Amino acid sequence: MPKRISLSPALEEKLLSAKKVVILSGAGVSSESGISTFRDKDGLWEKFKPEDLATPSAFQRNPQLVWEWYAYRRKKIQSVKPNPAHVAIAKMEKIFPEFLLVTQNIDNLHQKAGSRKLVELHGNINRNKCFTCEKISSDSKSDSKTVPPLCPCGGYLRPDVVWFGELLPEKALEPAQRASIEAELFFSVGTSALVYPAASLPFLAKEAGAFVVEINTGETEISPAVDELLLGKAGEILPVIVKFLKQNRKNKK
Repeated sequence: MPKRISLSPALEEKLLSAKKVVILSGAGVSSESGISTFRDKDGLWEKFKPEDLATPSAFQRNPQLVWEWYAYRRKKIQSVKPNPAHVAIAKMEKIFPEFLLVTQNIDNLHQKAGSRKLVELHGNINRNKCFTCEKISSDSKSDSKTVPPLCPCGGYLRPDVVWFGELLPEKALEPAQRASIEAELFFSVGTSALVYPAASLPFLAKEAGAFVVEINTGETEISPAVDELLLGKAGEILPVIVKFLKQNRKNKK
């Protein structure tokens, strides 16, 4: 049986009063759905390091190999369903007047759970883009017999995800930073807080006066700086927060 989860009076007060809320989600949220972490390997891919496959130079060197690795990952992800953490976050979006989910995950599970107000810092494995002209293709499938498929411009298609050595898309990072600075309540959920610039968002929020909550199975680099640390699974803690909100925030909008 999971342990009883208690929210501090300070957090409860913020949950009732906050109008601007940001959630930063990381791999820990997806792992509760059974998605292995980026570095977990098995079978055919055991001999490869992620750093040798998830880089622009790796794609230039062997585009077919990189494409096939991502096709393998995509197939595994498509069979996975959102967990209670994803569902709870989607419900929180409907409760707070101003809300933004900033996710580092590329698996589309937040969208499957119903999240709509979100930005994807690291892209989405269900989309492709051209390696040459960078035109986005929302369809991850292709009838092309070429591996990787070709863009109309003649360039190879690649997954629309951020690789090692690439900058985060400005159209995702800029609203994430702005929302973090404006937030009254900020949640860091299931993220190691090691990968920048995403890891800087809780600090931006804290410096601007937000109440910062970390939800994780263990302490991280940001733990000493947060206002509230809730240790445990996001899929157990977030539903408790949603229940509190539904019971107590009825007339607070």
